[in-house]
Amino acid sequence: MNKQTRYWLRRILFLVMAGLVAFALYQSMDQGKQKGLEEGQPVPDFTLKTLDGKELKLSDLRGKGVLLNFWASWCKPCREEMPAIQSVYEKYKGKGFVVVGVNIAETEVAVQGFTHQLELTFPVVLDRDRKVTRLYQIGPIPSSLFIGPDGSIQRKVSGQMDEGLIEGYTQEILPKNP
Repeated sequence: MNKQTRYWLRRILFLVMAGLVAFALYQSMDQGKQKGLEEGQPVPDFTLKTLDGKELKLSDLRGKGVLLNFWASWCKPCREEMPAIQSVYEKYKGKGFVVVGVNIAETEVAVQGFTHQLELTFPVVLDRDRKVTRLYQIGPIPSSLFIGPDGSIQRKVSGQMDEGLIEGYTQEILPKNP
């Protein structure tokens, strides 16, 4: 390769690299502006299929306190918090409290095995194409939203919760007259 060809090749590679760095910086600044849903905001409605093949529409749960928990079976913190969620669900389900477990992009067989193993009795829906996960701008899992009877977000939690925290936030969202 002659000197002039090397010169132009280096210049072109430099420009391409500079363009990629500029694009990466632009993307990171743009993502910083998208904080996702905030506490006090109404939640977007969605419809997903449950494990038994029925459709669950979030707006049908209006008037109840809802814990929307995003999880996956391979996620160790998700697995560790599930018994606490189940326990709080059992304690408050007769008082207008509903848990909806939103599984992210796993097969029905994997999710059924997981729910059976942990003896989960609350509704679990399948977000196979991650449409709801993107709509809610869910980052790390587990992530949970505590939704009040009016359909607005009362609490957002990223990461694993213990039973005391779940119960405390649940008491905040229980309807006054279930």
